[in-house]
Amino acid sequence: MANAPVQRMSQLMAKTLRDDPADAEVLSHKLLVRAGYVRRTAAGIWSWLPLGKKVLANVERVVREEMDAIGAQEVLLPAILPREPYEATGRWEEYGPELFRLQDRKGGDYLLGPTHEEIFTLLVKDQASSYKDLPVILYQIQSKYRDEARPRAGILRGREFLMKDSYSFDLDDEGLNGSYALHRQAYQRIFERLGLDHRICAATAGAMGGSRSEEFLAPAEAGEDTFADCPNCDFAANTEAVSYELKPVDGSAVPAAEEIPTPDTPTIETLAASLGVPASATLKNLLVKVDGEIIAVGVPGDREVDLGKVEAHFAPAAVELVTAEDFVGRPDLVRGYVGPQGLEKVRYIADPRVAPGTAWITGANKDGTHAKNVVAGRDFEPDAYVDVVVVEEGDPCPVCGTGLRLDRAIEIGHIFQLGRKYADALKLDVLGQQGKPVRVTMGSYGIGVSRAVAALAEQTADDKGLCWPKEVAPADVHVVAAGKALQTEFALDVSARLSAAGVRVLVDDRAGVSPGVKFTDSELIGVPQILVAGRRSAEGVVELKDRRTGEREELTVDEAIARLTA
Repeated sequence: MANAPVQRMSQLMAKTLRDDPADAEVLSHKLLVRAGYVRRTAAGIWSWLPLGKKVLANVERVVREEMDAIGAQEVLLPAILPREPYEATGRWEEYGPELFRLQDRKGGDYLLGPTHEEIFTLLVKDQASSYKDLPVILYQIQSKYRDEARPRAGILRGREFLMKDSYSFDLDDEGLNGSYALHRQAYQRIFERLGLDHRICAATAGAMGGSRSEEFLAPAEAGEDTFADCPNCDFAANTEAVSYELKPVDGSAVPAAEEIPTPDTPTIETLAASLGVPASATLKNLLVKVDGEIIAVGVPGDREVDLGKVEAHFAPAAVELVTAEDFVGRPDLVRGYVGPQGLEKVRYIADPRVAPGTAWITGANKDGTHAKNVVAGRDFEPDAYVDVVVVEEGDPCPVCGTGLRLDRAIEIGHIFQLGRKYADALKLDVLGQQGKPVRVTMGSYGIGVSRAVAALAEQTADDKGLCWPKEVAPADVHVVAAGKALQTEFALDVSARLSAAGVRVLVDDRAGVSPGVKFTDSELIGVPQILVAGRRSAEGVVELKDRRTGEREELTVDEAIARLTA
């Protein structure tokens, strides 16, 4: 058996810090910097120090092993990519300002890859010519780049990040379903091995395109995603993917619409207070611009519009809120008093809660005037029904009707059934069994490798510091020499014996550092087991402490080695 590595802290290129970084907002950012795992190079750009690189490499190893287990083949594609493939799929423009664009000295346009669907498609187009060459799954673990407007939360949201992206290529939808299922199962094994608590949630495809899409979310306070799950059934979804069923009602008994004077009531709050009605009786009409076209979005007055859902519906078009300038020259749009009835030059998108037959108080398209008894399907006809409200705690589960729970989470993986979007754009065909060209169908599957490190830190840390699962920890045991030269010599000898037994060791042999500081650092760094060479070193006795539980026991060196290799 080859000796496992021993890392001496007296030689380690890393310094621990007592205080949190001034710009750190979330736990993982604070602890990874304080424990000497990462250092900031620029906004959203991070350097990985030796301990951090070991953890990152361990996550990579687990991902690689499970991808290889499903028959995926690893490749490595360039990070600097030509403009033309992304222009062919429309993503050169769709990505907007998040895409890092650059030019070479000859004026040629390039980008730093955010994802590699186009380039993998071209690779398979070059290499596969017959149905006999498929199916195939290819993957890489590589740095990706996105010019985030507000990089934050340390390595959770950076402009450069490490990602595993894989792509499946199949002859038909049945094959795609099989490749998707293989990835779904592999992801579950990966996150279980990493020790990440996670949920599989239905999701929207966004700029990636395609049909079926699921996210793997790690519940954490620092998460930027909100997901809903049902306590009664297995439903779980990103809130942007939760939809409400359209349920028409009988509105035949509602009197005719009637205008009512409502001066100085341009908001839902002022209108409801003036009329003495709940906000839920009113209809809120939000105006947005979609690629410059003004569109009205109608939701019940007590609900908020989820702009993420609006953007997903109109993707890849750009969506933004209207401004005061947009009302200039538009007498049909009265600010604060817009109603769907009578809107002729504006498309109207309604939430399913504004179902046919429901009656509302809404703007009358006249200053200081609203209308009551305005019935959907009678007084106005939406151009489309799209679930666009912000999901709230207690909203009915789309499957069983039980009230939903909401929680914050970090997206650690995402899988997509892309279908033929990229194959169509780049004309990826192979010769089928019948001698005719067959358009290939694709899947795309991502795991945030560097983000998984932050997610693990968020989920497993305690008030003393990091607390890594053994699978990803930078060492199996942290040996602390607590005392004078005798204890240090003893600690190094124990470390050598542990190494020979295959145990990865981090040993604190720093001279001139007090035992208290060493103990504090051992808990901050978060190796699963802490072995203390202290006052009974001369007797060959050490103390073994479990970092997570805090349980301690005194053992002989042989007993400690047996325990750590069991």
